[in-house]
Amino acid sequence: MKLSLGFSPCPNDTFIFDALVNHKIDTAGLEFDVQLEDVQTLNLWALQGKLDFSKISYGVLPLIMSDYIVLNSGGALGKGVGPLLITKAANKQIDNDALVAIPGENTTAHMLFSLAFPGAENKTFKVFNQIEDAVLHEEVDAGVIIHENRFTYQLKGLHKLIDLGAYWEQTTHAPIPLGGIVAKRSLPPGLIMQVDALIKQSVAYAYEHHHEQLADYVKQHAQEMSEDVMRQHINLYVNDYSGALGDNGRKAVMKLLQVYQNMHNIEVSANDIFVPSLTKSSS
Repeated sequence: MKLSLGFSPCPNDTFIFDALVNHKIDTAGLEFDVQLEDVQTLNLWALQGKLDFSKISYGVLPLIMSDYIVLNSGGALGKGVGPLLITKAANKQIDNDALVAIPGENTTAHMLFSLAFPGAENKTFKVFNQIEDAVLHEEVDAGVIIHENRFTYQLKGLHKLIDLGAYWEQTTHAPIPLGGIVAKRSLPPGLIMQVDALIKQSVAYAYEHHHEQLADYVKQHAQEMSEDVMRQHINLYVNDYSGALGDNGRKAVMKLLQVYQNMHNIEVSANDIFVPSLTKSSS
């Protein structure tokens, strides 16, 4: 059986999925048609119901819960892993009229920015790797950066105004749910749980075999990123929550849904949004 699977070419995703999609583990006859795209494209595809399994921003989850269910494995949650708001000038003041670049309308980064700056309405949405240059060339007053840009903005002379992830943690007292893996609800439940278990195995394989030497699959999709930045990226975004959400991870996702509900003044039904837990872990 062949299933469609989408995730980003970023090192954390290729690290997680390498063993699965390249048959380094036994997939019991399952094949995957892999689509590598930036997360906002994957969010849009999820809204369209395009893929069987997909990485998404948790920011889009409230809009797709009727069609997709959240897997336990493969996601990105944690502490100290959130997006940053950067400017060209140090200590620049950002008011509600400032033009701010956001990495996609349906991203968790957008939700976290809106939580910290509820009055800001002057936004432009860009692919995440275009935002540093937009700030540098003063096309915008500030920008929200994610992924490896956390490690490179200072090299370009840019400055952090606020850590939006830290603001989330201080406000909600929960880990930051950045991205998760979802499956179409129309798929057989046993198949969904099988793929969930395989992703967990793929994460374990990556930790066991690529702790010292990164897989070629990670390197070939990292473009011009240095190996040091690749490792920083993986170390930041791949952790125990990537193997299994656990109780704390599920609570963090539920907190995000509650924040979304409060921000948009709408009711979000959160019944049956997680695949049954693979373990009793409460990571």
